[in-house]
Formats: sequence, C-alpha cells, structure tokens
Amino acid sequence: MGRSPVFYTYMVASRRNGTIYIGSTDDLARRIHHHKIKAQDGFTSRHGCDRLVWYKTHDTRESAFIRERRMKDWRRSWKLMLIEAANPTWTDLYETLNC
Repeated sequence: MGRSPVFYTYMVASRRNGTIYIGSTDDLARRIHHHKIKAQDGFTSRHGCDRLVWYKTHDTRESAFIRERRMKDWRRSWKLMLIEAANPTWTDLYETLNC
C-alpha cells in the first residue's frame, strides 16, 4: 500500500523576527528549495524569506490551504508565538526535513 499524500502549511522568514511568508504545498522540500534559490520573482525573493521556521502537516490539500488563509489573517504577534513555541531559536528546518 502506498503512502498517503501529505500536504503542508508553512512559514518562511528572512531572519529571526524578520519578514514572514505563509504558504501551503504538497512537496515541502521542493517548495522551500525554490524559495532558497529565488526561483520565482515575488514576495519571498524580494524580502529574502528562505528560512523554514515552522510547518504543519495536513491530510488534505484543502485543509492545508484553509489553514494558510486563516493564518494570513492572524496578527503578527500570533504568528511569532506559534514559531517561537515550536522553534524558539528560529532554526532553519529545511535541513531536517524527511519528506
């Protein structure tokens, strides 16, 4: 039996307490790599958001997308609290991915 698909909601940052971007994807390692090499000219490349500081897995694409949209409406302080609760040193989690 094959592995069930996994979807992700994630946050990348430019640095500790820097600019934050929230996204969702079905291939977290590939997506973060694209942020790191600035594959697309957009918000993350303009603001240097390439440090994966938080992510959550979901069973469906829809639930990942809904979480992304809700989090984008959050106050910045709530986003910072979520990051710091899971990753207090703002370590780049990209190297630890087992996707």
